Amino acid sequence: MTAPALRVERLGAGGDGLATLPDGTPCIIPGALPGELVDASPAPPRNGAVRATLDAVLEPSPARVPPPCPMVALGCGGCTLQHWALAAQAEWKRVRLAEALARAGFTDAPVAETVTTPPDSRRRADLALRRRPDGSVVIGFHKRGSTEVLDLATCHILRPELFALLAPLRVLLRRLSALARQGSAVVNLLDTGPDLLLRTDRTLDAAGRRLLAAFAAQLGLPRIAWAPEEGEPETAAQTGPATLLIGGVEVAPPPGAFLQASREGEAAIIAAVLGGLPAKLPARPRILDLYAGLGTLSFPLAARGRVTAMEGSAAAVAALDAAARKAVARVEAVRRDLARRPVLPAELKAFDLVVLDPPYAGAADQVAQIARSAVRHVAYVSCNPAALARDAQALRAAGFLVTAATPVDQFRWSAHLESVVHLARG
Repeated sequence: MTAPALRVERLGAGGDGLATLPDGTPCIIPGALPGELVDASPAPPRNGAVRATLDAVLEPSPARVPPPCPMVALGCGGCTLQHWALAAQAEWKRVRLAEALARAGFTDAPVAETVTTPPDSRRRADLALRRRPDGSVVIGFHKRGSTEVLDLATCHILRPELFALLAPLRVLLRRLSALARQGSAVVNLLDTGPDLLLRTDRTLDAAGRRLLAAFAAQLGLPRIAWAPEEGEPETAAQTGPATLLIGGVEVAPPPGAFLQASREGEAAIIAAVLGGLPAKLPARPRILDLYAGLGTLSFPLAARGRVTAMEGSAAAVAALDAAARKAVARVEAVRRDLARRPVLPAELKAFDLVVLDPPYAGAADQVAQIARSAVRHVAYVSCNPAALARDAQALRAAGFLVTAATPVDQFRWSAHLESVVHLARG
């Protein structure tokens, strides 16, 4: 049933239009933009929310643009905002960061303009695999709001080197018995080439290993790893080193390692972290880098002081430690599960600056310890404005002020937002 024409009031955190039905019920309309008058068909309420299908845009926003990628019309979940002009998206993301900080009590935080990464720059992708009844294999992203996988015929976010892998990978997977029904392909573009991790629903046999070795040699892939759907990866084929440079240091990441989504996004985050450091740090500051991963921030920070890098993943911290030792960098790698063992105030006394880049859920327990400590400078890298607002509120209660804040649109054409926020006590 089509409701009367609805005026879209704003966008929600997921990038969907929000309107109000005649009875006062909030309505979520994917694809609608702020200010637009639309026809939409509401579905029955689910989990306390009403979602609607966008039927027609009666009064389009001046910022509405034709999506550049034809996969959008098929419902590809890789991009959700290609119908919105980039300048409008950038301002929306800047405002989202300002609003998150305002919720934490920082109503006048200095928020910079959004840094937006270019198209065709995503160097990391987690692609779904599905075998069709005829034996062929679909490789792509999930359809939005569905478990259906759309076969990627084109893509405006992936690096061309990664997209070029898909066609030969389909041919390979058709012959791979380890893929019975479904799996995934995590691909990272390293400096030495694409690094592929395959997860499948059957065990990889000797014939499959030979297929992967031939595929790696044919396409020049430095490494192909395999893992069951739930389990640790193992190297199935290797033709050369699988490495990349981070802050001028060569790092050999484990298969499927987390990388910042693009080189440009990584550079923007590093620049914001380094650019916001206080001018009055000691001459040789002691820096604590929490949730350090492979050392994305640790190695650039080592140019400014001695860094202790803490990370919970054994594979990541091993790679970070090996790289630091080889490069004789001023970085000490420490394995520590910060969710279970946050760094306590007594330990924090040893540091002049704390940098943290927590997972999506944020770092409530660790931030509580920072708030209780004597630490005076914090740089917080966030991938979730809601978690940032909660954690920043705890720091504000401890007397911190925001000295700089930078939004980074690393996931172009999506609602995802990265932020770098510097805080100083007093």
